[in-house]
Amino acid sequence: MATSTAENTNLRLKTVLDVLTEGTWTGEARNAGEVLAEATARVPFTDHEATLLSGGIPRGHKTLTSATAKLVKAGWLVKGRSGWTITEDGMRATVAFADADTFAAALDAGTPVPADTPVPAAPAVQKAPAKVAAASRTAGAKTAAAEAPAKKTPAKKAPAKKAAEAVGKAAKLIEEAVEPVVKAVRSRKAPATKSKTQDVASEPLEGPDEETFPQPEAVAVAGDFNTLLGAPENWAPQYDESQMDFDFSSQLWTKSTELPAGYYTFKIALNRSWTENYGAFGTFDGPNHELHHDGGTVTIRYNHRTRDITINS
Repeated sequence: MATSTAENTNLRLKTVLDVLTEGTWTGEARNAGEVLAEATARVPFTDHEATLLSGGIPRGHKTLTSATAKLVKAGWLVKGRSGWTITEDGMRATVAFADADTFAAALDAGTPVPADTPVPAAPAVQKAPAKVAAASRTAGAKTAAAEAPAKKTPAKKAPAKKAAEAVGKAAKLIEEAVEPVVKAVRSRKAPATKSKTQDVASEPLEGPDEETFPQPEAVAVAGDFNTLLGAPENWAPQYDESQMDFDFSSQLWTKSTELPAGYYTFKIALNRSWTENYGAFGTFDGPNHELHHDGGTVTIRYNHRTRDITINS
């Protein structure tokens, strides 16, 4: 493992491409959470990186999630609604920049992949199918059990990979929070209930859940501090790092982040574009919101029903 967070993050970024490349060989589709979980299993967090932030997410995980924007900018990774997809250039980059230092330098400098670099092929020797391997292990275990005296089985430690998978589930909530949550909200129906006197064949009553006001597919805080959130550029509502999270119970879109003290401006942009945006006082295509921030955590909330925007800092 590398000695610094930056070096570890670069190792994990390369591992992200390695994992996605392996998925193309096996035809196995993996979502963002699974990919990040595998990357952190192969390059575990240091004690510092494992420190939980205010949102309950490990520091190293947040750093890695933000850094994946560099893979997108390089044209090596595509983040879509259905998950992450490695491009052909991304696969070739794992060959052209095989060691971690060369990979990091090429990524930071925007070095293109040499045109003659081949796409990596699957290894000639594949592992035995899982069922066969499992049967072999089972047979071996039975033989060993018959030949050796019974011993108390020591308690197994939880594998690091399982811990990373737990982190990966949290990653999925962060990386894909906007669209999946909104879709779940839209498709969620109130549970049907029946009164004691209601006939079995009659229409069920509505449940207690409140009605959901129609929401956009995504809502972003687009302003002059997006790069501080990990986005490649400012005033860019298309990036994942700029997206807000939807809270079903309050019907509000929220974004909480740490910002240094300063004066900032921003707008609320819908569906990852500027086609529909709201400025000060909820005015369509209105003037910028202003934020005079003393430093620390700031939370921005947007109510799509009223177009109201509130700031707590």
